[in-house]
Order: sequence, then C-alpha cells, then structure tokens
Amino acid sequence: MNRWQTQPLLEVEHLTMRFGGLVAINDLSFTVGEGDITALIGPNGAGKTTVFNCITGFYKPTEGRIALRHGDQSIWSELPAATAASGRRWAKGENSLWLLERMPDFEVSAHAHVARTFQNIRLFQGMTVLENLLVAQHNPLMMASGFSIFGILGLATYRGHEKASIDKAKYWLEKIGLTDRADDPAGDLPYGAQRRLEIARAMCTDPVLLCLDEPAAGLNPRESLELNTLLRSIRSDEGTSVLLIEHDMSVVMEISDHVVVLDYGTKISDGTPTEVKNDQRVIAAYLGVADDEVDEAEAEVAS
Repeated sequence: MNRWQTQPLLEVEHLTMRFGGLVAINDLSFTVGEGDITALIGPNGAGKTTVFNCITGFYKPTEGRIALRHGDQSIWSELPAATAASGRRWAKGENSLWLLERMPDFEVSAHAHVARTFQNIRLFQGMTVLENLLVAQHNPLMMASGFSIFGILGLATYRGHEKASIDKAKYWLEKIGLTDRADDPAGDLPYGAQRRLEIARAMCTDPVLLCLDEPAAGLNPRESLELNTLLRSIRSDEGTSVLLIEHDMSVVMEISDHVVVLDYGTKISDGTPTEVKNDQRVIAAYLGVADDEVDEAEAEVAS
C-alpha cells in the first residue's frame, strides 16, 4: 500500500467549486500522503490552481471537505460540533485536525502550517536575500519581542529567538546555495535562484504541507535539476509533504510519489507516475482526443 492510502496528511473529499454556472472543480477527491511529493497535473484550464486556492483558503469551495491531519491516525474521533463549525484545531496530545475549507487564508498558513508559492515569483525584490528569509519569520519574532517591548529592552528571551531565526535563515541559504548572495537584493538573483529562494522562504514558516504552483516554470535543465534536488531534500531531510502543480513532465515523473490528473475539473487518473503515464485517459486528455481515438493519435505522433 502507498502512503497516500495508509498515511494521509491531507484529505480532499468531494470538492466542488462553482463560479456562477461554471463548474471549475467537479466532485474531486484525493489524498496527499505524509512525507510524499504529490503532483497535480492536467491540461491548461483543468482547474489545478482553483484546487490550490481552495486548499490554501483563498477560495471557499461550494461543496466538499479539506482535512489536514497531524499525528497518529489511530486515535482520531469526530470533532465536537462547535469546533467543527469554526474549522479550528481539535487536538488530542500532539494530534490535531484542521478543516481548511472553513478557515480564512491567514489561519491556514499561520495555524494549520500550510505554505504556498505562486506561479509568478512574489519575492520582496528590494530586500536582501537574507531579509526575505527573516520576514517569513516575522510573526513568531513579534510575539517573542512582546510586540517590540522585549526587543527594545534587549531581553535575553527575545535575543534567543532572534538568533534562532537568523540561524534558520542561514540554514536555508546554505541549502539553496545562496550564502554568498545573502546581502544582495533578491531582485538581482538569476531566475532559477529566485525560485529556490521563494521555496526556502516558504520553508522558514515550518510548514507540514508545502504547495508549489509551477515551480519549474521558466527553468533551464540545470535549474530544473537543482529544483529536483531541493524538493527531494525537503521531503527526506525536513519530512515536509509537497503538493505541486507542474507542466514539466520530466520533473513530475522524476520526483513524484503520487500523481493526480485533472481534466476540465474532473479527476481522470490517480496513482504512481508509472500508472498515470500509461493511463489511456491521461494520454487522451493531453493529446486532445477522445479515448477511442488514442491509438490512432499515438501512431500519428510516433510517425
């Protein structure tokens, strides 16, 4: 059995998103395994970014449930009604359940620990590389400073948190190979380095789930290889689950444990990269033909 079947971190159940008369997502269900890299793929307009927007709280789905679970699955029971209505955490020991569809986006990030990057890079271009990593840790630093008072007084408690934040930033600078560019403006970095910096900034928030929207877009082969290495390291060294949207099939097939395929908002395939690659429905969706015409289309492409 695969981890997305036996150890689900994220469970998307019967997700539907309508915009007026347009059904962008149609009764979608899938899971993200704990410690897995899961790819959400499909042709343009398949609804992939809409799914991301629902998971991260930017959209409130028309129907469905999006549950993020931390910890031992064997002790779960139903949420109390009052807690379930708010989407807030219900915990037993170190275990907690978050109903993401009921939470605003800032709580999905701050409390459920879901981080996200976007298709278009959104770094603070005028800030240094190091400052971009420190600003991701702003909220815990502000709390540690007593909202500035402890920092102004220079109390040891705040100084300890400040050092820990700098150490974390240095760790990720080394991880993405940008230690020597720490004091350069982020906007001066090459495109591929900016992509890695954006991912490192997201990781500075200590997410349990990292959502990446087309992280390989615009990268050359060397930069794609560096991205693959970074994502494998995030999975293996940090234990963070990754959910990514990606059109670069070389990246998807090389690093993914689990692939979910959408077409016009409907799931058409769900399995390992090998299973998905050989699924006739997926071939038909990407070639733009009906299922019964796949063999003919494949023959034309091969010739």
